[in-house]
Amino acid sequence: MKKIRIGMLGLGTVGSGVVRIVEGHQEDLQRQTGAELVLSKIAVRDINKSRKVTVDPALLTEDPWEVINDPEIDVIVEVMGGVEQTKEYILAALDKGKQVITANKDLIALHGPEILAKAAEKRCDIMYEASVAGGIPILRTLVEGFSSDRITKIVGIVNGTTNYILTKMTQEGASYEDVLVEAQRLGYAEQDPTSDVEGFDAAYKMIILGSLGFHVHLSLNDLDIRGISKVTSDDIASAKRLGYTIKLLGIAERQDDLISISVQPTMVKDSHPLASVNGVFNAIYVYGQAVGETMFYGPGAGDMPTATSVVADLVAVTRNLLTGINGSRSSMIMNEKKLKSDEQIVSKYFMRLHVADKAGVLAKITQIFADYDISLESVLQLPNNGTDEQETEIIIITHDASKAGLNKALAKFEEIEVVKAVRSVYRVEG
Repeated sequence: MKKIRIGMLGLGTVGSGVVRIVEGHQEDLQRQTGAELVLSKIAVRDINKSRKVTVDPALLTEDPWEVINDPEIDVIVEVMGGVEQTKEYILAALDKGKQVITANKDLIALHGPEILAKAAEKRCDIMYEASVAGGIPILRTLVEGFSSDRITKIVGIVNGTTNYILTKMTQEGASYEDVLVEAQRLGYAEQDPTSDVEGFDAAYKMIILGSLGFHVHLSLNDLDIRGISKVTSDDIASAKRLGYTIKLLGIAERQDDLISISVQPTMVKDSHPLASVNGVFNAIYVYGQAVGETMFYGPGAGDMPTATSVVADLVAVTRNLLTGINGSRSSMIMNEKKLKSDEQIVSKYFMRLHVADKAGVLAKITQIFADYDISLESVLQLPNNGTDEQETEIIIITHDASKAGLNKALAKFEEIEVVKAVRSVYRVEG
């Protein structure tokens, strides 16, 4: 039986999971691939560090180049993280004709076109299923399962940390600050949570999903990114009152070859399946012209779910090696990128306005909306809470409106005295 020799860069949480699966499921993997998968060399930062998995010390090295330059190694599995140095390692591995598997979403989102071009040039596989949504096999599904369809929209909860925080805020009425501290204590959030709570982690994943779904090269500059740090308990309560749940959604849409892509806290109708995705779980909705709506749900992180996706890529790469068809995926034809303008981005919107409590205020507000061609689906004035009898709060949900029109209306509210503050504005889905 042919041996496929594997070199790994990194042996942390995910890397340990890969070792467990490759060694513990070897018989099943051999039946699936027709080859023996052999871990030949693993680069780590500290050989003497205690680990979650037992590995023959002879396999370990502190020099990644020793793995990359080994002529016997067929496949490089990168689970070390980082961007610039890691990119250098991966490009060098591809230059040497090695197949590459990575779980590194930041790397693929920021340097995907360059890496894919190198893989296509060298006729090598570059696979990165584990870079998005942990154990959910969404990337291969987009590439293969939807190959005969035209994807028009991808909507997803793709960050477990923010979904955990919003779930706790919704179910327990807790503040953002209190839940963040709890998430850090439980290990769901980093000590510096910026990438998660400000939406960048989700943005990297949406770049990957949008690029594969729409066959274009997307970059961070193409996204409108807004995190959850400004979501308040009052916002959550207002959403509940109207039958909505607030989720941090990545939203990528295509219409007539024009694309819009964003990450933002969004009001999701309680009847929509995404509203019931709680805790650290992820879910991705894909809309196809032929298939209609499909949803993919599962654990978005963790050592074994993510490692499962890495090993699934390893199985695919091995089959390609045995049949001599490596590099076919990396040479996918990409379309010209055409982004929607703010006038072309259309959605419903929710907003909370703090206004003067007197006659004629609502008429002035509705007139401003009308001036910018925005009609209203519902308007709710909350009872005065007694803190200021001359002020009150109005909650509004619009019908479909352009982003440009909404921004003009919001700017106008800043100019009129009767609107004391725009408390919050959220897109509405479902």
